[in-house]
Amino acid sequence: MTMHRRSALQWFGSLTAGTLLQPSGTLKALGNSYDKSKFQMEQLIKPCENEEDFWHQIRQAYSVSSSIINLNNGGVSPQPRVVQEAVEFYNRLSNEAPSYYMWRILDQGREPLREKMAKIAGCHADELAFNRNSSEALETIIFGLRLNAGDEVVLTKQDYPNMINAWKQRAHRDGIGLKWVNFNFPIQEDDEIVNAFAREFNSKTKIVQITHMINWNGQLLPSKKIADKAHALGIEVLVDGAHSFAHIPYAIPDLGADYFGASLHKWLSAPFGSGLLYVNKSKISKLYPLFAGGDPESTDIRKYENLGTRSFAIEQAIGNAIDFYEMIGAERKFNRLYELQHYWTERVKDHPNVQINHPMDKHYSGALGNVGIKNKKPEDLASFLFEAYKIHCVAINWENIHGVRITPNVYTTKAELDKLVKGILEFADSK
Repeated sequence: MTMHRRSALQWFGSLTAGTLLQPSGTLKALGNSYDKSKFQMEQLIKPCENEEDFWHQIRQAYSVSSSIINLNNGGVSPQPRVVQEAVEFYNRLSNEAPSYYMWRILDQGREPLREKMAKIAGCHADELAFNRNSSEALETIIFGLRLNAGDEVVLTKQDYPNMINAWKQRAHRDGIGLKWVNFNFPIQEDDEIVNAFAREFNSKTKIVQITHMINWNGQLLPSKKIADKAHALGIEVLVDGAHSFAHIPYAIPDLGADYFGASLHKWLSAPFGSGLLYVNKSKISKLYPLFAGGDPESTDIRKYENLGTRSFAIEQAIGNAIDFYEMIGAERKFNRLYELQHYWTERVKDHPNVQINHPMDKHYSGALGNVGIKNKKPEDLASFLFEAYKIHCVAINWENIHGVRITPNVYTTKAELDKLVKGILEFADSK
């Protein structure tokens, strides 16, 4: 059974009538709509005798390209149709009378959405703020922290460029020191990673940045163990969860994070341009917002949402992405993503010219992998895969990581990965 547009949209009609037209009734109406959305999606999946039948149905929920095989879901994930249609619906409603429907109607949906997000994030709703991406969330933290000349920050050479550049800007402007950890991944030993961070801690260290999953090769870092070492010395912890949130099952507080940022348009498959900021309740008053509005020392998490005019359609459709995520289930999704990565990795790893640049242990990896070919450029492998097999992926040349990043998603089939395997082995055999 496929997820038909008509069935997926049945619940939307109720939002335009009755109480939704009155601001006083909007919270109840939107709350009810979330329940209807989840119920409708659950009804669209038939009971399956085996897992492959289930994942076949999930594939039908996406508008998958028939022209290319998309194995760069790590950059940005597509939205299932029900999320796309929610954005269209809310955008259409907004355009009927923008200042009324956006600010008096849809804006009231943020609090039910915040509660809904808190359930999958495993934290208090008043610790979460919505924004546009992980860069915005993390730069809110980086530029909002009270750091003085001589204070030090510990981070790694393998962190995301936007975060590295933000810290460099603070160092240039404010005179703070940056202490760098440089890894040779993959690593499948917690102590090696934790000790590398701990060696850089000293009395000047004020904060450590931990990229929970390295975007270049999918390496998972033991965030909680690093955080415990840091907290024992009075050092605060910032966690970049861009690639791990809704990919690896966890509660944000379990990472040991004082501050956390993620892009929801990655593994949650929420609308493009949706992000999440977490600030531990005890830290909110001393973290300044990136966009000023009111009291910068307020204890209200909403001070980080003063973004000006934004897309309420994108924001509200996050709720539909959460419903889709919960319909699959966090553990079931992670197990499938790891299975897909393991599927192609196992079939190429023993070739003498193939270099696997990601951990294979499930404790240290998920969907995201990286493969290189000895004595050949990653760009050449990526070009070959696209030209010969229409496989879209991305070449990586970063600190100590050189290869092609491969990121399947829940809609990816094993038949598509068989083509990937064939392409990698063919290129590895070529002169």
